[in-house]
Amino acid sequence: MSLFQKLFGSREAPIIQVASLAILGVDMHSHLLPGLDDGAETLEQSLDLLRGLQELGYRKLVMTPHIMGDFYRNTPEGILGALSGLQEAAAKAGLSGVELTCAAEYYLDESFGPRLERGEELLSFGGERRMVLVETSYINEPFNFTEIIFNLKAAGYQPVLAHPERYTYLYGRYEELLKMRDLGVLLQVNLNSIIGYYSSGAKHVAEKLIDGGLVDLLGTDTHNGKHLDNIRDKVLKSEYLAKALALPLLNNTL
Repeated sequence: MSLFQKLFGSREAPIIQVASLAILGVDMHSHLLPGLDDGAETLEQSLDLLRGLQELGYRKLVMTPHIMGDFYRNTPEGILGALSGLQEAAAKAGLSGVELTCAAEYYLDESFGPRLERGEELLSFGGERRMVLVETSYINEPFNFTEIIFNLKAAGYQPVLAHPERYTYLYGRYEELLKMRDLGVLLQVNLNSIIGYYSSGAKHVAEKLIDGGLVDLLGTDTHNGKHLDNIRDKVLKSEYLAKALALPLLNNTL
């Protein structure tokens, strides 16, 4: 009997509420580092969110503040400094049961290509797999997506597309998601998407990706307490969470 069957019963058994997200173990998309983007604003907020994620069952958090050329101009040095501060504060608060590390969520704007051309080291996760989380505009399709992915892979990185279900330019274009997968892009779905938190369109795409077995990673994309409340109160009860957890997800290997 598989681990999933032990936790949730056989394929024929009725789906029950998932007790926690310990089976995932690792969250690789969140905005907990304080004062860097549209996530936690203060260290106290960061610690509250950290407690909430620990209660959900996570043992490791890869925090991924935005890096954008014209809005969130974060640097690896600044992000690593914020990580060190949160690690110290978490230890003082007795929150030692969760490993804290960081990467970044890179926006594919006009500043990203030159980063690669200059050979800048990107913040990545997954050890030697060097996974890099990227996002695009929600409404405008990037004209050079294929080129960027090729250059990322040529530089030794594994691209991971954050929340593909939220990009409206992909709605009704499922074949484009298949093409992204064929390019070697891993797909990360937000947990709150499967309950329609962002939109009904995002929910539909998330469900289709799960049904098609195209989800490689699940992320909380935590910015605030409301995100955690919805995961605890609604996502854990979702049929599609159980379906997603039956996939060969990579979270627990990070």
